[in-house]
Amino acid sequence: MKKQLGNERKVTKGAPSGFVISLLFHGAAFLLAGMFVVFTVVNKQEQKFVPPKPVDRPKMKLKKPQVKAPKSSRPKPANRIVAKTRMSNMPDIQLPELGGIGEGLGGGGLEGLILMPEMEDIAVFGSGQSIGNDFVGTFYDTKRDRRGRDISVSREGTLQTIVEFMRKGWNPAVFSPYYRSPRKLYATSFCIPTMPAAVAPEAFGEYGVLGYAWAAHYKGKLVYHDDIRIRFWGQGDNLLAVRVDDKEVLIAPWPSWPGQTDVVAQFFTSIWQSSASENRKYPMGNNYAVVGDWIDLKAGVPKDMEVLVSAPSGGLNTFILCVQVEGETYEKNPFGKGPRLPIFKTEEPGLDLIEQIWAGLDPGDACVTNGPVFKDYKTTRTAGPLYKDPAPPPPEVVPDVGPRVWTMKDGKTVEGQFQAVMGDQVALKSKAGKTAKVPLADLTAEDLDYIQLACPPEFIIDFINKSKSLPQPIETPYFPQSRPVYDSENVYGARLKQKSTTKYNHLLTVRYYAVGSEVDGDNMVLIDRKEDSFVPGELENREFTFLGDPRKLRVMALRNECPLRGTKYAGYLITVTDPRGVVIQHECSPTFLFDIRHALDELPVGRHFDPKSGKRVPPPRPTEDDRPRQFWG
Repeated sequence: MKKQLGNERKVTKGAPSGFVISLLFHGAAFLLAGMFVVFTVVNKQEQKFVPPKPVDRPKMKLKKPQVKAPKSSRPKPANRIVAKTRMSNMPDIQLPELGGIGEGLGGGGLEGLILMPEMEDIAVFGSGQSIGNDFVGTFYDTKRDRRGRDISVSREGTLQTIVEFMRKGWNPAVFSPYYRSPRKLYATSFCIPTMPAAVAPEAFGEYGVLGYAWAAHYKGKLVYHDDIRIRFWGQGDNLLAVRVDDKEVLIAPWPSWPGQTDVVAQFFTSIWQSSASENRKYPMGNNYAVVGDWIDLKAGVPKDMEVLVSAPSGGLNTFILCVQVEGETYEKNPFGKGPRLPIFKTEEPGLDLIEQIWAGLDPGDACVTNGPVFKDYKTTRTAGPLYKDPAPPPPEVVPDVGPRVWTMKDGKTVEGQFQAVMGDQVALKSKAGKTAKVPLADLTAEDLDYIQLACPPEFIIDFINKSKSLPQPIETPYFPQSRPVYDSENVYGARLKQKSTTKYNHLLTVRYYAVGSEVDGDNMVLIDRKEDSFVPGELENREFTFLGDPRKLRVMALRNECPLRGTKYAGYLITVTDPRGVVIQHECSPTFLFDIRHALDELPVGRHFDPKSGKRVPPPRPTEDDRPRQFWG
């Protein structure tokens, strides 16, 4: 027992000494390592960045530029010293406008009617690019909040917002609670004939928005190259207003008819009223013209100018702004005996814009192509007709079908004219009139390619015409679906089905033309045109189909009692062309479309043409039948 205890004591007594020695050894090692690291870090010197010595570089002496680059795309009007020469009281030569009045307007039902195409770029409200001397337009929708969510609004509420906008110096901040379209438009004139008020939101990219409770505010410069005194005449349905140098010079709200009052007009009598004796005496558009205040312009000196057009209640809208030059004599409107004034413009209108205005503007109401152009330099009008004859058609591509030299794979040649493919052989006719048969397998790839082009497949060709009706664009809380306006979305296309199983590995181009004839005239309209290509040998089920983009089309009357205007579907043309430019097959109805196809290739889609020549012609213009009955008293 004691021995065991003694042994235990020996073991216990020896253990601490070894453990202590181990601790001392490791502690010394860690101490040395720590001292090394600490001393290493402390004694390490920090590197400092020393910049390189500056290098003397030779400097170039730049010449001062002679012309200053403009800071923006809008040129700043310059004050100029003008040598004035009194040549005439007329600031511009009054050129006669071209005609284009239809003999009469067709009425009746809608059976067989395809609706009149709208222009792809609705330039009557402005275009998407600035040319420098235009008015920048901003669109506001008071039936939506600033995030685009629908809110409750009344016609009176929209009018009250516009009144506040005017009373606060035409301050756009008044519209800040409401939706503002991100798209800007740039207008050089303000002549918008009677059309659905929903066209304005569409012009600013706001599709599917009902045409009421909106306003468009335009800002620009009023300037002329010579001293001139002018005043504006205008008609607004619902509202047209003009401000020059912080002062209202014209407010033309819808007044109903003489002797009556309307809620729109009542809102603005305290802001501005016309003092002209000619006010509300002469027809313009769909009501009577308001005459503005006189404005004096000094040569080259610009004035700030703003224009507001608005449709608080919507329906069918009209905005026409014309200009009268003091001392000028104008021809009379044959209908109302008032002056036929030129429209206000800051640039000569292009043909597309002219046609859009003419399509809804009575020829006696205003002149589109004449009158002063308000810019700070004088321009010379280019003489000549607006409508030119189409270019002569190019010579028809005739395939080479005469004798040729055929090369065999073994190098031998045979001269002959291709006749036909007969099984696995080709029939060739020699100069002597004899027919020889050559195996197709013996011919080179070039000869086989020639034979394939000479033997294109035959197709069953169908024209596609899909149409669906759209809601009336004039429906608002104030105008139910009672007005004669009918819209549809139309999609056209072509379908080809190969009759045979013959392989054909060349690219074919298919082009279709959709045309309409007018209800109110003798012209035709190119409704749509499109082409696509395919290789028959790559087709599945030997069928090829392609469709064009949807076309929004319209037929309408300017007022309930007026006859319908627009087009009805009149036919199509489909051509199939091979890589040589040869039309290998076509289908059309009526047949004359094939003869004028080259003229239709040059014609912009949506434009009118003469069915005999394919020449572009003006659209039919409104006649006295399109006047509201109220004008007749």
